[in-house]
Amino acid sequence: MSGHVAIVGATGAVGQEFIRVLEQRNFPYKRITFLASARSAGKKLTFRGTDHTIQELTKDSFAGVDLALFSAGGSISREFGPLAAKAGAVVVDNSSAFRMDPDTPLVVPEVNPEDVKAHKGIIANPNCSTIIMVVPVFALHKVNPVRRMVVSTYQAASGAGYQAMVELEQQSRDVLAGKPVTPKVLPHQIAFNLFNHNSKVGDNGYNEEEMKMVKETRKMFHNDAIQITATCVRVPVMRAHSEAINLTFEKPITENEVRKILSAAPGVKVVDDRVKNYFPMPLDSSDGDDILVGRIRQDISQPDGRGIELFVSGDQLRKGAALNAVQIAELLV
Repeated sequence: MSGHVAIVGATGAVGQEFIRVLEQRNFPYKRITFLASARSAGKKLTFRGTDHTIQELTKDSFAGVDLALFSAGGSISREFGPLAAKAGAVVVDNSSAFRMDPDTPLVVPEVNPEDVKAHKGIIANPNCSTIIMVVPVFALHKVNPVRRMVVSTYQAASGAGYQAMVELEQQSRDVLAGKPVTPKVLPHQIAFNLFNHNSKVGDNGYNEEEMKMVKETRKMFHNDAIQITATCVRVPVMRAHSEAINLTFEKPITENEVRKILSAAPGVKVVDDRVKNYFPMPLDSSDGDDILVGRIRQDISQPDGRGIELFVSGDQLRKGAALNAVQIAELLV
């Protein structure tokens, strides 16, 4: 890769995180271009001490671009992703546009790095809640295959975009000041409340976020037989998702074996102090790269020893989005 990188959606929450992660990880590049909508074009953005002018995203934006990191929504990705690939760029797309396309690799580097080799110009970044789940679970799955996963999520406002984070902050102020709350970005009051994930509920009663976790995990694990069910909930947390995960393994496994595997797993940090009652929290995982894992215990409802409970927390904007995309790009470099 000769080093011309383009960031599509540079002004959004994930786009801003792309820029931070590229800077922090000293990603190799010769030239960088920041692309956004017409209303953001012309604004200045500082990267590695140099001011850059944001350019308007057009069909001609990708001439000479080697790598394009997309985070501007599914419709933009569907329109411009293939154009970027046709122009010779490798696209790492953070939207849901290509995730379930059989010709597009869906990659978490700790899970299936080899899949990047099969790309045809576009590589999909999985859904944030899926990434945060599969990093620790796959480390265990490699040692003792997981047969069933039951997950309940506690998803931060950041997953609905920057304006949802602003809304959480403003609503919290309003509630504490005794003022009325009017939801605009999210469908319900998010301050001091929680509700079903703000994605469409299908005929089977599952929302789109829950079905993403099912389908994406099976695709990355290359295993359609694994049984997965999810309940996804939006909570009044700023930027880190948490998840309660119940696993059923092929063979019996002890909590000490699980702790040992996870202690050595890349991208995972075990936070599991029963004496101090200290376990993963969104406050601790925010702005960090690792998925925090704790509450590691034998599932007492599975007397055959094949059940394990976990509680995890990970930064939605970093490992759940921007960091994972940059790690995919690093595999290409």
